[in-house]
Amino acid sequence: MAASMGVLAKGAPLTIVVPYAAGGPLDKSARILAEGVQAQLGPVQVDNRPGAGGNQGAAAVAKAAPGDNLLVMGAVATHAVNPWLSKDFPYDPIRDFKPIALVARTPNVLVMSTAQADALSIRSTSDLVKYLKANPDTLVFGSGGSGSIGHIAGEMFKSLTNTRMAHQPFAGAGPALKALQDGGVGLVFDNLASSLPLIRAGKLRALGVTSLGPDDALPGVPSINSEVPGFNVSTWFGLFAPASLPDAEARRYAGAFSAAMRSPASVQQFKAMGLEPEELTLDGFGSFVRSEYNKYEFLIKAAKIRVQ
Repeated sequence: MAASMGVLAKGAPLTIVVPYAAGGPLDKSARILAEGVQAQLGPVQVDNRPGAGGNQGAAAVAKAAPGDNLLVMGAVATHAVNPWLSKDFPYDPIRDFKPIALVARTPNVLVMSTAQADALSIRSTSDLVKYLKANPDTLVFGSGGSGSIGHIAGEMFKSLTNTRMAHQPFAGAGPALKALQDGGVGLVFDNLASSLPLIRAGKLRALGVTSLGPDDALPGVPSINSEVPGFNVSTWFGLFAPASLPDAEARRYAGAFSAAMRSPASVQQFKAMGLEPEELTLDGFGSFVRSEYNKYEFLIKAAKIRVQ
């Protein structure tokens, strides 16, 4: 379908840059939305540009020329966490972008391999804390990388429970989950959307979700906060444009993507991933991003997290 109006008629087709490898929740969500907005915005492409923990793809959009017609499916990592982990960061997550729409918020989930959890008689977060206090430094927690949300969640967990365990970073959530199933690490704080199939298949045991309350996708699994008060770390992702995008175009994009997220077909596809589309757009999304940016500044400095 050809573009017939607005900025799309003047330059390249609109492209959503996903700053991570294909196949993950951000990539799948971008493809759902690219299909859902074509009637309003014309052809929309998805371009995976992984690298540097998401920074590479986000930086490309931050520095894009107006005619490039790029958006980025940014996330808590690219817009709230990563900037505090490097002195020479390639973009400003607040000034260099115009927030368009928050797509989804999802908790992480604390998972162990079912076999190891059974062997150690661990069925809940409280059981894990009890085990760690009796056996300090015997379990290793894995994550998708140093400074990732999974890493931050693990450090917060250690701090709030006064327990000890080493951290093993991997090059993404996939390798971390494989190491968990193979016995290379003892536990992982993973994105719910990526762990959900393994939990449903019985390969992983979910001990708790990292949001303040339980999640409908995991009935019967409590929040970690209910057993470790004060624990609250969630993943989110959404669409950002370069700061140079005119306000009128930003409003047009926000309306189109918001409508696409609410369509029955999209809602069903998001639900299958354990996600529920969000409603924040433009200024509301921008206020949320600034709040998250400040929150993770405090958490990262308090935990003294450094990229390894």
